Amino acid sequence: MSTRLSLPAHIDQRIEADAAAQAATLGRDVAKALREALVARPQASLLLSGGRSPIPFFQALSSHPLDWSRVVVSLVDERWVPADHTDSNARLVRENLLQGAAGAAQFVPLAHAELSPDDALPLVERDAAALPSPFDVVVLGMGDDAHTASLFPNLDATAAALQADAPPLAAIRPTTAPHARMTFTLPALLRSRLIALQITGANKRRVLESVVGAAPIEAPIAAFLEPLAVPVRVYYAD
Repeated sequence: MSTRLSLPAHIDQRIEADAAAQAATLGRDVAKALREALVARPQASLLLSGGRSPIPFFQALSSHPLDWSRVVVSLVDERWVPADHTDSNARLVRENLLQGAAGAAQFVPLAHAELSPDDALPLVERDAAALPSPFDVVVLGMGDDAHTASLFPNLDATAAALQADAPPLAAIRPTTAPHARMTFTLPALLRSRLIALQITGANKRRVLESVVGAAPIEAPIAAFLEPLAVPVRVYYAD
């Protein structure tokens, strides 16, 4: 099993031997957090990231017994594509998490792809208002360029989305990745009870360790490595 990552001491870490063990641990921990939330409140909220890495985690979480009808699921960001597009994060969640008993969860999408992201922003904000806040669990990923959600480095829109007074959602047009995006902003993501960061592989480990203390505009994930009011937990596997 890998050693702990070189991260600030306040960052909790879960180090697993492989991606399967990581998915099982993350699924168990997220289910536990949601279960505890449902004891305390009428509904629980869960924000998820897309990509291929979370699929085993989605499938593991889906198998946990929960009162799924009281869980509200959304995304930290979405690619601006139709809901049935292969690059749609909503499609990924529907096909891999919202199955079986977990299909009873309420899903709140972030895209109205028939409109431009800017024109759709008020509609997405209206939809997102249905999410119980603070969010109970936010699960982030990280790209090789240290972006997280759709907060890409060195964009004016990212700089605005990192500000403490940023609105909850922002339209982003990355120059280094396909598709326009809709993303929750930094202050919105920080209004949560637990942030989990899932990363896999030695390259992403090197990236994460290298950006500790970096300016968030240059490495947006660095904003989540600073001392925060919300606990941040890193799940890592080789």
